[in-house]
Amino acid sequence: MKKVVIISTGGTIASRFKPETREVSVGNSSEPFQELAALRLPSIPVETFEFSSIGSYMMSLERAFELIRMIGDLLKRKDIMGVVVTHGTDTLEETAYMADLLLDASKPVVFTGAQKAADDFEPDGPRNVLDAIRVAADGSSQGKGVLVVFDHEIHAARDVTKTHTSQLNTFQSAEHGKLGEIDQDAVLFHRAPLIRATFPNGAIEPRVDIVKLAMGSDRRFIDCAIESGARGIVIEAFGRGNVTPDVLNGIEQAIAASVSVVIASRCPRGRVAPVYGISGGVALSRAGAVFAGDLGGIKARILLAILLGAGMSGDALKHAIEMASA
Repeated sequence: MKKVVIISTGGTIASRFKPETREVSVGNSSEPFQELAALRLPSIPVETFEFSSIGSYMMSLERAFELIRMIGDLLKRKDIMGVVVTHGTDTLEETAYMADLLLDASKPVVFTGAQKAADDFEPDGPRNVLDAIRVAADGSSQGKGVLVVFDHEIHAARDVTKTHTSQLNTFQSAEHGKLGEIDQDAVLFHRAPLIRATFPNGAIEPRVDIVKLAMGSDRRFIDCAIESGARGIVIEAFGRGNVTPDVLNGIEQAIAASVSVVIASRCPRGRVAPVYGISGGVALSRAGAVFAGDLGGIKARILLAILLGAGMSGDALKHAIEMASA
């Protein structure tokens, strides 16, 4: 009988309060999930692996890439119908989107986590894990890319983001909306994601930085990124994709030094496009910067790291980013 595999990485869902130090710390994270599934979902066989036991604020691009290679190997097994990954919420959306870009498989891969520790009076982790198992085992989840299940909702990894530091409904897809929901035992999809691109490759480039602009920003952070060896820079620009004149000069120097520059917006919704003059998007486009469409800066960084890891540059890089954005 085919099974669902749960890969645990740590996070709040596997954490407990330590009274002696007054802190929440990650502990053993895999065994409770198998026991929970056996009790509440006995018709779905579950196998567990512990990949790591860390807070997701300690996750790196390289470690996330290693995790996704492990997921890919598991998906090749004929006895596995889907994979659930339990992950800290701080960087869950980044690892999930990386998986969505790298894994070209129809079997469901579902990320979930928790906002409350495992020993909280009202933990949300158990219900999220059970919902994620239901989604991973449901045939309607196939071919929809990597999914994030949280607070009874199903989201596309590409679209979802953490919107609140502590509330249970933190994961939202503000621009495009959720894909569906879980109502008791029923998995209900309302739409399927239409924007998806995969780039299965064997490496990732971790030297990709983000620079977020504020009123009066200058080029110092861009210069620092160049001097410290960055291979790519994502600019979280104003509005439609505009920067200050000094930042434009820094971007021109970065591109001249063969550093790829991608433009996203610091706005939570909407697309970037070359519209405005002087140091606006038109000048950035002429300088060779690439626009990330509706992708936010966090997701654009993941995409750029993967494409640079695949050895892309120039027109090939621009075309790949346009494929993955809207």
